[in-house]
Amino acid sequence: MEGGCTCGEVRFRLTDSPLVVHCCHCTWCQRQTGSAFVVNAWIETDRVELLSGEPVEVPLPTPSGGPYEVARCPTCQTALWGTFAAPVFRFVRVGTLDDPAALPPDVHIYTSTKVPWLSLGDAIPVFEDYYRRSKIWRPDAVERFRLAKESIG
Repeated sequence: MEGGCTCGEVRFRLTDSPLVVHCCHCTWCQRQTGSAFVVNAWIETDRVELLSGEPVEVPLPTPSGGPYEVARCPTCQTALWGTFAAPVFRFVRVGTLDDPAALPPDVHIYTSTKVPWLSLGDAIPVFEDYYRRSKIWRPDAVERFRLAKESIG
């Protein structure tokens, strides 16, 4: 699965399936994206292969005060993915994929602050805040997460 920025300077490939795909409705994601929500594919950093270009890491403030870097195309400034405190994971913006429909969300999170005009239906789990990974993630994804976390100590 490949993707890239708006101008085409930065291209990347996901070399594996994501651990999970979140549709996040928190107010922070709303502000960051200028939209009602963001769809992020959570995947290990070593499974995102850069094909061309060199994104720039832009540090952004977080509600917790913890580190958060957003990789952007240096030319068109498209946000490609984010990296939180654990640099072994990336949150790839699904809208930057060539076929974003190929990665529908597995779960809606932080819906306590979703915009009131958006109806979610009942096709996928909905959480007012966060959830337990073991309740949503595939067993292989839980194991991949564990191994990646162990790699950073």
